[in-house]
Amino acid sequence: MLRVGLTGGIAAGKSAVAARLVEHGATLIDADRLAREVVAPGTDGLDEIVAAFGAAVLDADGALDRPALGARVFTDQRARGRLESIVHPRVRSRTAELTAAAPPDAIVVNDVPLLVETGLGATYHLVVVVAAAAQLRIERMVRDRGMSRDDAQARIQAQASDARRAAAADVLVRNDGTHEDLHTAVDLLWRDRLVPFEANLRLGRPAARPPLASLAAPDPTWPAQYDRIAARIRHAVGADRRVDHVGSTSVPGLAAKDVIDVQLTVASLADADACAGALADAGFPRMPGEWWDVARADPTTDRWPKRLHANADPGRAVNLHVRVADSPGWRFALLFRDQLRADGQERADYLALKQQLAALGIPTREYAEAKEPWFDQAWHRGQQWARDTGWRP
Repeated sequence: MLRVGLTGGIAAGKSAVAARLVEHGATLIDADRLAREVVAPGTDGLDEIVAAFGAAVLDADGALDRPALGARVFTDQRARGRLESIVHPRVRSRTAELTAAAPPDAIVVNDVPLLVETGLGATYHLVVVVAAAAQLRIERMVRDRGMSRDDAQARIQAQASDARRAAAADVLVRNDGTHEDLHTAVDLLWRDRLVPFEANLRLGRPAARPPLASLAAPDPTWPAQYDRIAARIRHAVGADRRVDHVGSTSVPGLAAKDVIDVQLTVASLADADACAGALADAGFPRMPGEWWDVARADPTTDRWPKRLHANADPGRAVNLHVRVADSPGWRFALLFRDQLRADGQERADYLALKQQLAALGIPTREYAEAKEPWFDQAWHRGQQWARDTGWRP
């Protein structure tokens, strides 16, 4: 199943997006609703809250008095942390139960207001953030919730910043326009990304790629996109694993195919194979038949063995190179990246080659193979550069 994390600031329109996704067939798990269920009368969650904050947080019927509790914790970070330590584990446990009960082909949308604040992004295949201008959100809170402007502003300031949410977003849905505009955006997201992503994930296949090689202008968000991908990889195979951004998108200012190249370091190819299932479950299935590096250390040597995975997400192309630590291919991927970052002439020469080949309109595999003779020489130049600079991986 595809697991989608949905979040957004107060009054941004997250609930409207969730409702539209449910209309399309998504399975919704609402963290706010679960947070109420796990502290309902008769639960051990409510008993623990009373033990921590006293009976004054109960109403006349013995249920949780949310305004009274909110007044206690809203401006007291320590008290809020205590409350979260009671509620969040119970919500996570109930979420896991509901997710496990969903059909294998489900698109499960977790509506989590504090997804960014709690650092849960890496646990989902995709994070969708709903955003709207702060002034518009204040107007909505005043109009729809009867809040004062000062209270509305305080609520916004108590949450993660717009910039922090945007950094966590694989998909940013703007809700500054009409309901029709929002529905159109959600409909396209469902049709073009979520449905094919779920199918690719379930079938263990990478997303389709454009048949011809083409270059994109340098994108300043490539490093942030890599950060989210790397976090998912580490969550799948272990936080202590070395993961690196390699390839052209890791070099600031360099035009590149719009593919994030990632290198995962393993102890052996057997170790790489042992990671394959976890990587596939995280959204990175193995590329069939693609076991070898394109670049060669020397024209007389065999190609460098590795395992190659790719993203099942049709909205973000990823090549995941799983290489053995200290192997020639592992070392060269890091060396060439660092040399391109430091050596303007090498970077300019490589860009000229890429532009020349991309202009031919050839398939991606032919594009890669056509770069091989240049890489043979680049390998030798890279070894000299490493000796001259004292570079180490």
